[in-house]
Amino acid sequence: MEIHDEPVGFFITWTVYGTFLQGDSRWWRKRDVGERPPQPLLEQWHRDRLTHDVILLNDDHRKSVESEVGFHCQNRGWKLWVVNPRTNHVHVVVTAPGFAGDKVRNQLKANCTRGIREIDDRFVDRPVWSIKGDVEFLKTDDDLERVILYASEAQDRMERGK
Repeated sequence: MEIHDEPVGFFITWTVYGTFLQGDSRWWRKRDVGERPPQPLLEQWHRDRLTHDVILLNDDHRKSVESEVGFHCQNRGWKLWVVNPRTNHVHVVVTAPGFAGDKVRNQLKANCTRGIREIDDRFVDRPVWSIKGDVEFLKTDDDLERVILYASEAQDRMERGK
């Protein structure tokens, strides 16, 4: 297994505003700590402080996200492996040599925000996404292959199992 100095890619996930709150019953991640167990009181505290309704992504929103991510990656010369917008979050697997993962995430989110606001006035003057998001640095080809499979296929299998 070859480990590279620079990441072979990034596994980026960001969520729709209000859909994954700290304390969430599905577990949640705390920066620099990792996975955290459900904390219903914390989740409710965050839910009570939402300033906008939660609007899930519909098919048109999801198509816009796919288009915006693809277009931005092409313009930047980045290798887009997978973009998989769901109703409440987005997964992207991308190789962007010379770029920091958070910068890649922020640029993709910004372009997706613009695209969604162009097709749906409900998102004007309100957040589309939660703040920040997750960036996993992929150091090996095996890591890259694992997240490509997860982001492209495992999500669909998990949905069908519900």
